[in-house]
Amino acid sequence: MATTNKPAGIPTLCPYFLMPDGNRFLSFLQNVFGAEEHAVYRNDDGGIMHAEMRIGDSVVMFGNSNEQYPPQTGGVFMYVSNTDEVYYKALAEGATSEAVPENKDYGRSAGVKDMFGNMWWITQL
Repeated sequence: MATTNKPAGIPTLCPYFLMPDGNRFLSFLQNVFGAEEHAVYRNDDGGIMHAEMRIGDSVVMFGNSNEQYPPQTGGVFMYVSNTDEVYYKALAEGATSEAVPENKDYGRSAGVKDMFGNMWWITQL
């Protein structure tokens, strides 16, 4: 009999980041993308050992970096309901602009880099 360790309701592909400040990253995801906590496990000092945040039908996973597991950045492409709104929320939360919102052949798109160096490419549905 085949078994699986993939929890029900978790997509097959989930980006995973290691952050120097997981609590700040959690706040960024909530304030910019409306992310909802699915699971957050903290250590005794309140740092995030592992977190899973839902954004639409996706899950972003992350934890605090440390000496054994240094920071790992990445890039994410995602669809949003309003590119301009998400772009300006990201800037207000400390992200920097990589590409201002503009209409492209594939939709209204923009890019921001969060305070940890992760790229977020956003395109309006």
